[in-house]
Amino acid sequence: MPKDAKTVLIVEDERAIVEILKFNLARAGYAPIEAIDGEAGLKAAREADPDLILLDLMLPKLDGFEVCRRLRAEGNTVPILMLTAREGEQDKVLGLESGADDYITKPFSMPELLARVKANIRRRDYDAPATEGPANEQVIGDLTIDMVAYVVRKKGVELDLTQKEFDLLRLFASAPGKVFSREELMEKVWNYEYYGDMRTVDVTIRRLRGKLEDDAANPTYVLTRRGVGYYFNGDLT
Repeated sequence: MPKDAKTVLIVEDERAIVEILKFNLARAGYAPIEAIDGEAGLKAAREADPDLILLDLMLPKLDGFEVCRRLRAEGNTVPILMLTAREGEQDKVLGLESGADDYITKPFSMPELLARVKANIRRRDYDAPATEGPANEQVIGDLTIDMVAYVVRKKGVELDLTQKEFDLLRLFASAPGKVFSREELMEKVWNYEYYGDMRTVDVTIRRLRGKLEDDAANPTYVLTRRGVGYYFNGDLT
């Protein structure tokens, strides 16, 4: 295994699934580590600083929703891919609203899971330090977006955005007024070679609006073109 292998934390209480995931992740060049319950997973996420977390929803001690919420409340932006055996729409939405970047439903194919791991972990490659300064910043309305430090401030106050929320905002702000379909956003932000579940886009945008807007029900930054997609308000630039 390469010394610089990306670390994937598996938080899962079913031993058979853990062993299958560890084997396939290691074969794909990742460094898997494991935790068997929510409390152990939260501790490992804090101490090991993994590049991605595979997080089961149904866990002993703390469920996946709570683990995800606590990490996000602490400002941890590690990509989180939720694993769930549940088919209910509400569970998937709750997972995304708790701060997960994506989810995959059991049973899943290993090639699909590895593709999602690769897509979600790829953004860590863009986190190398760079020279700070005004050239890295874009000011739009009350927002200041630091494209390198992955920081957004509104009226000087830093907003607590997840990576996917930041990536969406950065894409929108790069082309004010351009309408992006859900399929385009899934491809450009989630980096999927196929079209995933469009609810992932809608829920992430709803979370983003909740942090950007004074009134999320009447947004002024990220707007909707009904039947087409989403766009950034070009009148603010």
